[in-house]
Amino acid sequence: MRWTVLSSDLLLFFPAALYFVWVYCRRNVGGDKEGRSAPWLLAMILLYPCLILIDHGHFQYNCISLGLTLGAIAAVLSRNELVASALFSLAINHKQMSLYFAPAFFSHLLGKCLGRQNPIFEVMKLGLVVIGTFALVWQPYLYSLEAVMEVLSRLSPFERGKYEDYVANFWCSTSIFIKWKRLFPIQSMKFLSLIATVSAFLPSFIRQVKAPSDRGFLYALLNSSFSFYLFSYQVHEKSILLPLLPASLLALEEPLLFGWLMYYALLSMYPLLCRDHLILQYISVLALFGFIFYSPDGRSGMRANSFSIRKRALMTLPLLCSFILHVIYLSLRPPKKYPFLFEAMIMLLCFSQFVILTLHTNTKQLMLPDCSTRTERGKKDL
Repeated sequence: MRWTVLSSDLLLFFPAALYFVWVYCRRNVGGDKEGRSAPWLLAMILLYPCLILIDHGHFQYNCISLGLTLGAIAAVLSRNELVASALFSLAINHKQMSLYFAPAFFSHLLGKCLGRQNPIFEVMKLGLVVIGTFALVWQPYLYSLEAVMEVLSRLSPFERGKYEDYVANFWCSTSIFIKWKRLFPIQSMKFLSLIATVSAFLPSFIRQVKAPSDRGFLYALLNSSFSFYLFSYQVHEKSILLPLLPASLLALEEPLLFGWLMYYALLSMYPLLCRDHLILQYISVLALFGFIFYSPDGRSGMRANSFSIRKRALMTLPLLCSFILHVIYLSLRPPKKYPFLFEAMIMLLCFSQFVILTLHTNTKQLMLPDCSTRTERGKKDL
């Protein structure tokens, strides 16, 4: 099983990462004209600890769907939009959680199509590729409606309830004070989740339709996936891998954002990794990531001494709390009355940081200059 995960990395995720870095630096999306930080960016994409621990510790094969998504992102940036549509459709069919990125892909491609001479024809081309890819994958089940519905029911097992474990999202974090499962039936919770999720990604969605840009697309991917992680129905701890992918792609532009999210994403999975006896691996990959993250080859903006005093002060308190929680979780037993007290404390800390990061990234996308207009031809898309 270890070799199957590693081979999936080598066949899909690694080539997709190379493709993205090549396109990103060639088009100068992040403003690194010399491309000197390309090896560092590639290392950030390939070596972020959460994906390594989940895929190689749990054999989840997230590298396949994330690799297909990453290839689709690179294809969008290189203007191969039909290839991007096919790759992202394959990613959705491998793991339905890839739908976290769907609003970003849809809004960006729709915005690009609307800026061309024949928008209806452009949309139809993309639609035919998506339908054709789905038909090819679903062909074994298309012989009857019953077979299709059976597959769909297994993809969306709503009967499991709103959540099962301590996930650092809105519903689970607020359940300490509001007992959602007791107050609302499953149908009502599905509706509330839908409304909250759509409301969360809608500003990013509208912005990208009105002014599609490469940088805006990367921020939209992050904002969309954050929206689903924080508000959608039945989220797992490992779902934080999806916001981490676009965050890693923005590592040159937003090193503090990526490092901060990486650390708290890893912390949010700490109880899960402890139960699976992956503490040594947890410490090792976190140390390796920190060593590469602060390496001299990276941008000066990612070094701690370049942060303002205000930022360092705001970072100190949650960091201190996280260190204390690490020790407490391993060395102390919770009260019998509250057996999951420590998990809840970790969850609340991580949730607070995710909310701050989400507000930051949405603001950053909305504040991007409106450099992309409806007259796309002959102009370089920033």
